[in-house]
Amino acid sequence: MEKRNIMENIKETFSVEGYVAIPSLLTAHEVEELRSIYNQLLSETDKTKGLRSDLAGSTNGDGKKVERITQIMRPSMIEEKLMAHNAYKKASEWAKHLLGEDMELDFDMLINKAPHTDTETPWHQDAAYWIDLPDKRAASCWIALDHVHEANGCMWFLPVDEKEVLPHQSLPGGGALYCEADTANAKPIPLQAGGCTFHDGHTLHYSKGNRTDGQRRALILNFRPKQMILLEREKGMDHTGNREKRS
Repeated sequence: MEKRNIMENIKETFSVEGYVAIPSLLTAHEVEELRSIYNQLLSETDKTKGLRSDLAGSTNGDGKKVERITQIMRPSMIEEKLMAHNAYKKASEWAKHLLGEDMELDFDMLINKAPHTDTETPWHQDAAYWIDLPDKRAASCWIALDHVHEANGCMWFLPVDEKEVLPHQSLPGGGALYCEADTANAKPIPLQAGGCTFHDGHTLHYSKGNRTDGQRRALILNFRPKQMILLEREKGMDHTGNREKRS
């Protein structure tokens, strides 16, 4: 009964706030398994070409591209071991609990903040990247593969009162989308490795840069209703193309 009450409280928090933290999604062993795959993908620039980009969207003084916030879209298309990993099963079970049994995995991605890059991910809503769909239920599961805190770029959240997408712009050089908002009431969500957060597509979120000696590795799994995934694919949206404002 206690576990059921905890799960219902988590569901209620997600419904009201638009985000929720789950301190222990994965075991230490499961985290180590993912880190091994993750590190390999980070090192394989040729293998991940076309799905890989820098959310910082910037260059160094010589004009050479420097990855500070590495994003690899749809990594499970490259490494089949990912889809079979327990993380995908556990996150899927939570997504169904939070938003309904018709929720399925839409896409996955890796986002890594390299040591001492100190580059923030600006405030944004995920829905700004997505096409408009009649059923707007969606949940992004952000899984920490390192201990995350303010100094290395843990997630910050700011609930929005209305389910609307604010005006967004792109950072220079093909970087992430960002928007302007009053973030005075935003909250940081530190996590141990293996913990996660879920947030919906309209929830504003942000993270500071990584000022530490270690990586800040995160695996993100996005879920939405099966019929909406089919509709996305019919419209040519498979989350492998260029970042741009769509909504």
